[in-house]
Amino acid sequence: MPFALYLLALAVFAMGTSEFMLAGLVPDIAADLGVDLGATGLLTSAFAIGMVVGAPLMAGLARNWPIRSSLLGFLLLFLAAHIAGAATGSFSVLIGTRVVAAVANAGFLAVALTAAAALVPAGRQGRALAILLGGTALATVAGVPGGALLGAMLGWRATFWALALLCLPAAAGVVLAGMPGRSGRTATDLRRELTQLRRPRLLAVMLLGALVNAATFGGFTFLAPLVTGTGGLGVLWVPVALVLFGVGSFAGVTVAGRLSDEYAAVVIAVGGPLLCGGWFALALTADRPVALLVLVCVLGALSFGVGSTLIARVLYEAAGAPTMAGSYATAALNVGAAVGPALAGLALGTGWGDRGPMWVSGVLVGVALLPALWFRAILTASAPR
Repeated sequence: MPFALYLLALAVFAMGTSEFMLAGLVPDIAADLGVDLGATGLLTSAFAIGMVVGAPLMAGLARNWPIRSSLLGFLLLFLAAHIAGAATGSFSVLIGTRVVAAVANAGFLAVALTAAAALVPAGRQGRALAILLGGTALATVAGVPGGALLGAMLGWRATFWALALLCLPAAAGVVLAGMPGRSGRTATDLRRELTQLRRPRLLAVMLLGALVNAATFGGFTFLAPLVTGTGGLGVLWVPVALVLFGVGSFAGVTVAGRLSDEYAAVVIAVGGPLLCGGWFALALTADRPVALLVLVCVLGALSFGVGSTLIARVLYEAAGAPTMAGSYATAALNVGAAVGPALAGLALGTGWGDRGPMWVSGVLVGVALLPALWFRAILTASAPR
């Protein structure tokens, strides 16, 4: 795999850390800026909205720009948003910086997916995507716990400064290390690319990817109350559970990356039912700490393995939209990231308690699996050559 892919993954690591890190920083931010915890939760919503809106918007604006310039511009915008966030004393401004950072993140990821496809031979997009999403998986392993630790030691602003600094080597790499200067494709009509969204096959695989990702984020977001509530473990076990999920995520996306180009149907047929049953098993056995921690790791692997395979199929099905395909994949990911926690959060107020989000995640995967036979042709189609 080209070294440039790993530089892109470094940037995705920084951006993934930014997306997830607030889970460990919310109390500190609330106390420092004088707002309540509920209001501080709007920072997460602002980021999710910025990602969903930003992916197609930024991809559309940057579609005829050189890839290198687009990636560098989005990285520098992301860096500037975090500097502004670290320096502000206003909660309203901080919310604004989160939206800007999310838009930059969405634009970068949409273009990076296109760049990854241009950097590898035809039929290896799934493996390239696995490297790119490996940055997100590593963010859950090291970035989020590291950011939480840095915030605890030096304050939440230090984490924002650290993420800004992390963008610098990635930006230098985009400029210096073999990144494609241009997409290598002729300019295409934006209207024709948007009409690809009328294709049932593309919409179907985007829906499946969004549902699986909704389950992933719904369960992941509410792991902490499950660990300390039903699980009966101390608060120090929360980062342990998050790291275990991240370790599993990295393993899952790595293995799936080697299989998703040629064996997507196998990954979905085997991993999908296991993922569905795994969420239900976690809900049922969460009062047994050993089972809880083991299942958290396994679910991380299955979630990212199945999810990354489906997102790779989005790129294949959107081959007729070469400059917008990455934004379609990014939008599918982040619609799930926005919807999943909202649905899972509603379950907290039911009789299921902190097990509720895990039941919701299992149902979401089950809903994705119901039409799997009808979508089989999409998943078994050979990779474009």
